[in-house]
Amino acid sequence: MKITEHVEALETAGRALAEAASEAGPDAEVPTCPGWRVRDLLRHTTMVHRWATTFVVEGHTEYHPGGGEPALDGDELLAYYREGHAGLVAALRAAPEELECWTFLPAPSPLAFWARRQAHETTVHRADAESALATGPGTVSPALAVDGIDELLCSFHGRDRSRVRTPEPRTLRVRTTDTGDVWTVRLSETEPPRTERGSRATAEDDDTGKPVDTELSGPVGRLYLSLWNRLPAGAVELTGDETLARLWRENSGITWS
Repeated sequence: MKITEHVEALETAGRALAEAASEAGPDAEVPTCPGWRVRDLLRHTTMVHRWATTFVVEGHTEYHPGGGEPALDGDELLAYYREGHAGLVAALRAAPEELECWTFLPAPSPLAFWARRQAHETTVHRADAESALATGPGTVSPALAVDGIDELLCSFHGRDRSRVRTPEPRTLRVRTTDTGDVWTVRLSETEPPRTERGSRATAEDDDTGKPVDTELSGPVGRLYLSLWNRLPAGAVELTGDETLARLWRENSGITWS
């Protein structure tokens, strides 16, 4: 996806998040984030938006901590969230292509990194806000979902800090039933997951010809939300060893630190 497409996705998701939060109310429980209510979600997301904005606007080349969550509630909190989201969108649109600042995942450029990261940060939290409604999380566009699965599998869980490990080598296949995309995730005890993206939608490992241990398949939008643990177990089709899918759900969460 292009930077402009990521920024558009960020803008759309952020507005939808605010609408869902307004409809649900600040005291509504957020089922996808146990222990959180909508006010907690808004406080967290606006903190992240404003933290990201400082890197884009001020060009910090080293890590800077966030400013903390606001002690606001109700309409005042919702307005503060909207202001922070709009500020981030404006900052990304105004930033030069040659922007230099700190990042924490591989990307073609710092600007590309922050646009992509905040697009998915906000899309996932949009799903959280919508989970507080009776209708549940809405759909995710195919292009954005494919991009987000890539970021999660290849970037976040390509880092040494990934907790998705297995005592012996195992292979997880992720396959979309609508876009034809396939990811092969090789797991072990000593290294972080190693993910390769390909187009061979078979039950065999592309390299060894041996059967994969587990395959998760379904429409890409549902796979995206499922892999980010925003849909319940069983939301996508599982073939093979279910313990590997459970291991993913229990250990793949990305947390603020």
